[in-house]
Amino acid sequence: MVRQRVERKLAAVLVADVAGYSRLMELNEEETHRRLSMLQREVISAHIGQHHGKIIKNTGDGVLVEFASVVDAVHSAVEIQRHMSERNAGIPDDRRIAFRIGINLGDVIVEPNDIYGDGVNVAARLEGLADPGGLCISHTAYDQVRDKVPYPFVDKGEHIVKNISRPVRVYALDAKTVAALPTLASTTDSNQPSQYRASRALLAACVAGLVLLSGGLWLGIKSARAPQSPADLPRISMVVLPVVNLSGNSSQDYLADAITEGLTTVLSRARDAFVIARSTAFTYKGKAIDIKQVGRELGVRYALQGSAQYSGGKIRVNAQLIDTATGAHLWADQFDADRSDLLEMQDDIVIRLSRALSVQLIDADLARAMRMHPGNLEAQDLALQCVSNLIKSADPEAIGPCRRALQLDSGNAIALGLTAFATIYPVVISQSDNPKEAIKLADELASRALAADPNAAGAHVAKAWVMMAQSHHEQAILEAEKSLALDPSMIQGYLAIGVANNFLARPDRSIEVAEKAVRLSPRDPFLTAFYGIKSESFFILRQDDKAIEAARRSLSLASYPDPYISLILISASALNGHQAQADEALKAYLADSRAKSKTIAQFQTQQLALANNAGWLTYNERFADGLRKAGFPE
Repeated sequence: MVRQRVERKLAAVLVADVAGYSRLMELNEEETHRRLSMLQREVISAHIGQHHGKIIKNTGDGVLVEFASVVDAVHSAVEIQRHMSERNAGIPDDRRIAFRIGINLGDVIVEPNDIYGDGVNVAARLEGLADPGGLCISHTAYDQVRDKVPYPFVDKGEHIVKNISRPVRVYALDAKTVAALPTLASTTDSNQPSQYRASRALLAACVAGLVLLSGGLWLGIKSARAPQSPADLPRISMVVLPVVNLSGNSSQDYLADAITEGLTTVLSRARDAFVIARSTAFTYKGKAIDIKQVGRELGVRYALQGSAQYSGGKIRVNAQLIDTATGAHLWADQFDADRSDLLEMQDDIVIRLSRALSVQLIDADLARAMRMHPGNLEAQDLALQCVSNLIKSADPEAIGPCRRALQLDSGNAIALGLTAFATIYPVVISQSDNPKEAIKLADELASRALAADPNAAGAHVAKAWVMMAQSHHEQAILEAEKSLALDPSMIQGYLAIGVANNFLARPDRSIEVAEKAVRLSPRDPFLTAFYGIKSESFFILRQDDKAIEAARRSLSLASYPDPYISLILISASALNGHQAQADEALKAYLADSRAKSKTIAQFQTQQLALANNAGWLTYNERFADGLRKAGFPE
């Protein structure tokens, strides 16, 4: 009898599992499954791939992974846990998904689609010893990484574990230690020989050019791990980081902000391009930036950095394009212009950048789509300050400079659009003192903005909100889609589409739009509003637990809580028997000076004017029932 040969090899084995998975499934099976699937795709698989790991199999609530290097396995585990720590921020403790991770270096039996043996079993036992959010490694693994990684593992001594005859020495990192660790970007390259780093950066900096595939634009970059087929090529993905004001005069910041915004707008309109929304990009303003970390956090391949100097009415801008994977500078240029030609400069930067990347924008006029030709330069300055204010904060009171701009130039499209939005928004959330007058004024302002500049994306957003207030929700969606066609990073366009779909009793569509917007701008000041949309959508779907969770998330993120979201929290809590939570939210709402609807009658009067389809009316009546149960004044 011929004995079949068993293939063995030495491998670094990583096992990850969800702590308290059964409890989470019992609480909400569908939501837990959805969130875990997303995390396995966006966190687990992403970081394993970055560190050259091979996923052997998914185990429902966990994963078995093989690495050729223990150093790579440990780096991958730490980055997964760091990312999970960020993902769990703001989520209630009992709803958090937390992984435990074990790593072992050992001999394994290899089969085509699996690995077996003590090497795997020890890793699984180490995973069970790890804290949620932390990791444990074996002595054999620790010996390989002790002088190669900057992580302060703690010797936990020897442990007797199930089905392993000998004691296993354990080294651990707890969740708190992992969350406090510095980013990996400062340590990874230092482990490679200098010749390797230099050649990798040189290869990564070589632009291969444009590949046209199914009508889409794809950018090929030759690197040590270059894709082998067009289908593997990554999309154009980029963030325009805030242009730095080098003049020493902070009152000129808004000009640098205007350059950043203009570049984001025109670059985002390249077909199949993915450009991070300006609101998220501005969260990096004034901070020391690690380009590689930015690339990992935002999931983009390129970062555009720049600085601006002002002197005697002149502006000089330096711009550079950086590969976020390597830190290599792919392109740089300098631009000079008169302050009055600021938008002309934006055109020049985009045109030169597109040529350098071999990227052809959609048409020859695209780079000039945002040109305004303002009649009054001081009014335009004030309007740009208004834009800058709203990027930093979702507070409608930030439009003060817009009102001053309109006193100087009544035809300024930017100021007209933003003032219209601030006027109509309270109507749509049932918090207006005089809805009829507000609708009339906002309609006039939005129409004037569109007449002044039909290509002003903000004006189309404002018009969409006016149409919602007039109960023309399908037309509102079309108007918001026009704004996104002009400026795909106009995050308020997604907000309008999400709200309009809820008015039309299409909550699934609203949730889809909100999640897309969060992906586009994951650190947006308007993030609170998108969680608010999801809260309303879940309430319409009668998924009250999810509505409560989304409402709490929205309110926790808000610089000023949205009174309407507070009403959802009050109603959903009361309907689900969470009376203490409803009482607390009701007390806070009635004490809020911004809350205008102080009785159910006032609230329903404004709500019923917004939509009259059966789905919305049913939602609205149930909403009122919840307010009554909470003790809301009639």
